Amino acid sequence: MEEKSSTTLENIIQAAMEEFSDKGFLGASLRQIVKKAGVTTGAFYGYFSSKEALFTAIVEPHAAALMGRYMEAQTSFADLPEAEQPSHMGMESSEYIHWMVDYICRHREPVKLLLCRSEGTSYEHFVHNMVEVEVEYTMKYMEVLHRLGQDIPELDGQMCHIIASGMFNGIFEIVVHDMPRDRALRYVDQLRDFYTAGWLKLMGQ
Repeated sequence: MEEKSSTTLENIIQAAMEEFSDKGFLGASLRQIVKKAGVTTGAFYGYFSSKEALFTAIVEPHAAALMGRYMEAQTSFADLPEAEQPSHMGMESSEYIHWMVDYICRHREPVKLLLCRSEGTSYEHFVHNMVEVEVEYTMKYMEVLHRLGQDIPELDGQMCHIIASGMFNGIFEIVVHDMPRDRALRYVDQLRDFYTAGWLKLMGQ
């Protein structure tokens, strides 16, 4: 019975991945998922309470992993002594981006659902939320530079949001276009170099 239940769950997940990938969350049909999985609607509700609960089960582990590791990178940098932060600028983000590329390449399908097919769920603002975190910590870093006596131009939160949004949407092109790992790493390294140089220019460093 346990083996059969495990197989049924796997069939539901696989059918859902295909349906969500093809039609997005809003367009996906629970009836089609059930049909493709070869189970009854009653059997489906023995595993998931709704279509959204099913989508959540697929993407939540990956949302938590990506955001959790990102927050670690941000707090690790912010916890450095203020005098050391300028010399470390970009190091933690570089490590995170490399980790992220590897993670995405290992979990392409569910991550693509998270980033590209989640409209209508609580995950549709996932990238926006990452951008907001980036803006928050960027503003904190600029405050550090002011306290260190560096004369930097005033950049408001909206400008920081525009820059960070462009960066993250550019990075996640590796998901949209299913880039091979080696090309994705080269792509994001070049993109990170571009934005790091831009930030240094804006901050007069």
